Amino acid sequence: MPRTRTKAGRTACLAEMRLIMKKWKRLMAAVLVFVLGFTPVLPAKADSVEMKPYLSLGADLTKEQRKIVLSLLDVEENELSDYEVIEITNDDEHEYLDEYLSASVIGTKALSSVRIEKVGDAKGISVETKNISYCTSGMYTNALTTAGISDAEVVVAGPFEISGTAALVGAMKAYETMTGEKVSDENADAATNELVVTSDLAAEIGSDKAEQLMALAKQRIASEGVDSAEEIREVIEKAADELDVTLTDEQRKAMTDVFDKISGLNLDVDKLKQQAEDVYDKLKQLGLDAEKASGILSKIVQFFEDVADKIVSFFKNLF
Repeated sequence: MPRTRTKAGRTACLAEMRLIMKKWKRLMAAVLVFVLGFTPVLPAKADSVEMKPYLSLGADLTKEQRKIVLSLLDVEENELSDYEVIEITNDDEHEYLDEYLSASVIGTKALSSVRIEKVGDAKGISVETKNISYCTSGMYTNALTTAGISDAEVVVAGPFEISGTAALVGAMKAYETMTGEKVSDENADAATNELVVTSDLAAEIGSDKAEQLMALAKQRIASEGVDSAEEIREVIEKAADELDVTLTDEQRKAMTDVFDKISGLNLDVDKLKQQAEDVYDKLKQLGLDAEKASGILSKIVQFFEDVADKIVSFFKNLF
């Protein structure tokens, strides 16, 4: 009799286990459909790009500073033949930046250096900074997208702590030489203006908020075809409210001026959407709000926890 009861118990446990696994498969299929529904399909040859990477080095680097910068850029001196190398002079920096920064901020020496490598389509822009104090990776990403640069890996470095504003000039010139695609004067000017405005905003409201505000407003202005100063101000105010940012009149004016330039550019809206680096922006791109996403994730987590509990219980009953 005890043996018959044990066998019956095992049969019941196995039946329960089969039911659990069936539910598991159904949920995983649903989750897979959900994820694939929002995952961009990459071209089959996205990783087959063969293009020599570029180095843009500050023309005024000393021998020791050059050694430090190359190390930060993960490049050995004996590997330089694998790169196309250009130099950016202080005159180049002043040409782009004089309108937006004082000569004392720009300085008299070109030290910012950049390694840039073209990657496959739909990869987006990734930026890493080393010894850069004034500009963040997100600021460079926003500005480079405005310049019309896409699908590139960028590393910006200085021999010691420097502002890094001039590095944008090196990145744009290196990209032009690497791809043969000229960055238009209008795009370069708007990108430089944007970098400076974002940096000034960051000093007041923080880097994360400044990057998010500029990216969100820019995306909407480009995607909605906004071109009047009044409409631009409305977009800026709405984006600021959503991110819980309070702007001064001077900040609104600076943002309106730079977005007025950007509204006249032929920017790729899909590339602008790739700039969103935080959960809030990604959910907005997917057409979901944070509350819905949180509910979906909590249900999935709860299901896995329930399944784990039942599996433990199953083996306890079995043995």
